Amino acid sequence: MAINVIDGFPSVPIITGSIGTVRQNNAPEKETASFESIFRKKTEEQGLKVSKHANERLARRNIDLSDEQWMRLESGVKKAGIKGIKESLIMVDDLAFIVNVQNNTVITAVDENEDRVFTNIDGAVIV
Repeated sequence: MAINVIDGFPSVPIITGSIGTVRQNNAPEKETASFESIFRKKTEEQGLKVSKHANERLARRNIDLSDEQWMRLESGVKKAGIKGIKESLIMVDDLAFIVNVQNNTVITAVDENEDRVFTNIDGAVIV
């Protein structure tokens, strides 16, 4: 394939037009994934994160989640994501968690001894 050169440099449209069409060894073209799908996959692989604030609240209140409760919390976050919720209240037994679903991060945690008024959420999941 010949690339036209103008004033000693190939033009951007010429270069970009030629990149996507070149295949070596007759290998099949690879599908390209969107940034969002790659980001979501990496986030899911990393698992649910807990913010510094939420971690401090859990420690201060002596809240320890069992493995089963943690799995239910992660399941609730996935369900919220499927429904398009961005900031979710996730209820696990008598514990409430506010989760930024897009960042896969627990923002804060509340137990039964606190006021249960939640603002700035756009959905709730009870697991």
